[in-house]
Amino acid sequence: MPAGETTHRNTVTSPLEFNPDDVFVDLTPSFQRPFFLKCEGFNFAGSVKARAALSMVDGAEEMGLLHPGSTLVESSSGSLGVALAALAAERGYTFVCVTDSRCTDRHLRTMRSYGAEVVVVTEPDPVEGLLGARIRRVRELCRSTPGALWLNQYANDDNWRAHYRSTGPAIVRAFPEVDFLFIGAGTTGTLTGCARFFKDIGHPVRIVAVDSVGSVTFGGPAGTRHIPGLGTGRRPEIVDESVVDEVLMVPEREAVRMCRSLARRGYLLGGSTGTVLAGARQRLAEENPGALALGISPDLGERYLDSVYDDAWVHSRFGTITDEDPLSPAGAAEFVHG
Repeated sequence: MPAGETTHRNTVTSPLEFNPDDVFVDLTPSFQRPFFLKCEGFNFAGSVKARAALSMVDGAEEMGLLHPGSTLVESSSGSLGVALAALAAERGYTFVCVTDSRCTDRHLRTMRSYGAEVVVVTEPDPVEGLLGARIRRVRELCRSTPGALWLNQYANDDNWRAHYRSTGPAIVRAFPEVDFLFIGAGTTGTLTGCARFFKDIGHPVRIVAVDSVGSVTFGGPAGTRHIPGLGTGRRPEIVDESVVDEVLMVPEREAVRMCRSLARRGYLLGGSTGTVLAGARQRLAEENPGALALGISPDLGERYLDSVYDDAWVHSRFGTITDEDPLSPAGAAEFVHG
């Protein structure tokens, strides 16, 4: 190599280009059975939503729907808003995020740091809850803002295609013999994309959707939810139950217990991850201990320091949560599955 010449391998020119596909955490010692967690929080957006944001914006640009100076408007509980705020800043778009009172302070501050405008909805729709109220506000903003584009993560096929093209293939490359895959259900982009990929290649993995009690995505009754990320107050248009083998409904207090238990093992993970792992822990208790299982971790835990990991926040919403370890043989709760 000539003097002074360098090779830059692992170089990115856009914040969302950096999205490691090969980071898995071995939780076998904690689960006492083969279990690996695909961690999606190691990117500049801090979550799995980096994939959906890039896929949806690229798709809109290819269709000629976005131009220099365009305004993006989107409803988000936090993570997609952060990803879109970073991408809009890099590509020169104005971004308005409509979120609600459950959005964490760290998500709000991060979006604003990227230059996004954030609208916080506090009054729920009488039928579709806070999500319905957010979507109504998005539509109002689009009507009053010339040229504004709503990507609509709940109905946008580029949301699930991101995971069909990347997340699913990455899992099968790393763990071709996987028996169970546990995926949280929010907009269901990750779930639908990965599940369709595995079904299309004929892989026998059992796809288990994990949702929060109080979510209506899979037909359950609406209820109060405090942790942003998983669960919806209205059914997302892109959900595809035909490629899902099972659905687990996990109470939020069990997600909190799981998060705090793993923090005591050195893993600070987000609330959605705690939900996925709480469901997986219970479901796998019924299975051959040699079965290989994976879960997808949407984000890490630093954005939840003021909620899931804050004693006062937890106590005000869930009362006293016992110190019983959900990863101990006697610690798992019973969840609804079908």
